[in-house]
Amino acid sequence: MKVSVRFFTTLREVTGKREEVLEFSKSEAVTVEKVLERLAERYGRGFTEYVYDGKTGEVKGFLQFLVNGRSVSTIKGLKTELADGDVLAILPPVGGG
Repeated sequence: MKVSVRFFTTLREVTGKREEVLEFSKSEAVTVEKVLERLAERYGRGFTEYVYDGKTGEVKGFLQFLVNGRSVSTIKGLKTELADGDVLAILPPVGGG
C-alpha cells in the first residue's frame, strides 16, 4: 500500500522534499498517526520538534492534516485510516488579516 505525503514550508526544508511516497504492508492499518511516526523515524529531530510537543509528545495543535483535500478533524483526527493511493498533506498554520 502506498500513501503520498505532501510537505509545506518548514517541513519541506526539514525533509528536503515537496512530496514523498511511503509504502506499508497491505495487512497493517495505516492511520495519519502511523504515517507521522514513520516520518519521525526517517527525518529525526527536526521533524519531531516541528510536529510534536516536546513536553506532552502530542501532535501540535497548529498543524492541519488533509487526506485527499479533506481535513482529518472532520473524520477521525489522527486515527483517520488511509487507503492505497491517498494523499496526506501536512499544512502549517495559516496567517490572515
